[in-house]
Amino acid sequence: MTKPDVRPTDLPSWKVLEAHAAQMKSRHLKELFAADDQRFDKFSLQLSPFLFDYSKNLITDETKAALLALAQESGVESWRTKMFAAEHINATEDRAVMHVALRDKSANPILIDGADARPAVNAELERMRKLSEKLRSGVWVGYTGKTITDIVSIGIGGSNLGPLMVCEALKAYSDKRFNMHFVSNIDGVQIAEVLEGLNPETTLFVISSKTFTTQETMTNARTAEQWFMAAAGDKAAIAKHFVAVSTNRKLVTAFGIAEENIFDMWDWVGGRFSLWSAIGLPIVLSLGFELFDELLQGAYEMDQHFQTAPLAENAPVMLALVGIWNRNFLGYPAHALLPYDQCLHRFPAYMQQAEMESNGKSVNWAGEQITYGSVPLVWGEVGINGQHAFYQMLHQGTDIIPADFIGSIAPTVAVEGHHDALMANFFAQTQALMLGIDADQVRRELSAKGVSAERIEEIVEHKVHRGNRPSNTLLLNKVDARSLGALIALYEHKIFVQGIIWRIHSFDQWGVELGKVLAAGIQPELDTNKATNAAHDASTRNLIDYYKRAKSAN
Repeated sequence: MTKPDVRPTDLPSWKVLEAHAAQMKSRHLKELFAADDQRFDKFSLQLSPFLFDYSKNLITDETKAALLALAQESGVESWRTKMFAAEHINATEDRAVMHVALRDKSANPILIDGADARPAVNAELERMRKLSEKLRSGVWVGYTGKTITDIVSIGIGGSNLGPLMVCEALKAYSDKRFNMHFVSNIDGVQIAEVLEGLNPETTLFVISSKTFTTQETMTNARTAEQWFMAAAGDKAAIAKHFVAVSTNRKLVTAFGIAEENIFDMWDWVGGRFSLWSAIGLPIVLSLGFELFDELLQGAYEMDQHFQTAPLAENAPVMLALVGIWNRNFLGYPAHALLPYDQCLHRFPAYMQQAEMESNGKSVNWAGEQITYGSVPLVWGEVGINGQHAFYQMLHQGTDIIPADFIGSIAPTVAVEGHHDALMANFFAQTQALMLGIDADQVRRELSAKGVSAERIEEIVEHKVHRGNRPSNTLLLNKVDARSLGALIALYEHKIFVQGIIWRIHSFDQWGVELGKVLAAGIQPELDTNKATNAAHDASTRNLIDYYKRAKSAN
């Protein structure tokens, strides 16, 4: 994967789509629906965990055919085969991309770099299960013999967002055996707030860091250790209150964590795709191993669908292609994720990382600057809250922002009168974004309310919604472990497909590294007794000096 065989912009299908988009920009979604009563049937897919409706996008049969041709000409199917065969498609790091192996429920060998990874994967799952059972049953006790009541997960990025999102999403299924806490920010406010009120005798820390050197994670881990040692006094007690997920056993054991409480990671699993691994240990502790296994099962079923379904009936492929159409041919710069389930309130933040860290790249496989857009800005908020915050911009702003609306038929917690009210808004918003309301409709509505003709003309344009704003709808049967696993895997495979079409490396994250390197150099300079590096640019140098002077004054 060192040189692109062809740039996407040179593909025949790309040129067809460019010409087609020029025509489609003058069309309106309500016109397309009026002309074709079968539109929903043509542009939706029903899978066991959810219904996926993409009919409210500015597409026709011609659009879909050209997008499918783009997927075929881009080699999506052959690259999919390469990924599942553990070829080193992460070329810049010379690694396989095999998070799918972590949830593979078949009995087949999983060959990665010539060795079967299944025994190691299964062994790690079994260790996670046993630890969970020891803790949940009360067999595992703290240094004073008390049972564990609180779990503090310390990690950053994928080591935090994934477990946190899943634990929040499936909280209704937890037996509340443990109080779960998550620490990621190096800002001391977060860990101070978490530790306040906890009892060291009944608290277990899960430290997740592949290298066990990540600055944010290890700063928080050392603070947790100091807090714990202030009470325990004996370093040997750490073994009963700290476990780790890491590849650096030397540093982990030096920290005081027992060898048998170190859980493994593999370099063929990227951090933002790692919740299926031992990084998911907080999920297992919170929910129990059976529910974690259901999560894996749901993801595996989506993997099977992605591998076997024809492109036109393949949910991850169609989700990706509609995104390509909106981003590259209609020119929409952003994409909103809008879950109408409170339990999914962390899903937009999780997918922000997954999509933008994966496909936020500006060079192709050969290292050449690309001339087309890669990942759009991904953002969002839980549904009803968003309606009273930024939906004004979605409906009437100058930029068109496509959105994914995610809802469920059954609530995770049934409270009379609530879910239908929520879902009425869910359905209404996609309809309003698509249809809009024109000036004549506004005039009729205001006139019926007795507003004078003069006043109507003063405000009519302010009340017009032009509509024609695209959206996808994902309607889950219910947010449970299995459907959530399928939903996450759906988006993971969407990311893969788009990366292949854009000819960019989706599985590295070099953009994250530069700031870390610079921060490591700057931190010692923040000591007021040390000089600021004169080589810094004028802005950075003066900002650091200002900070140090103000810190000294305080």
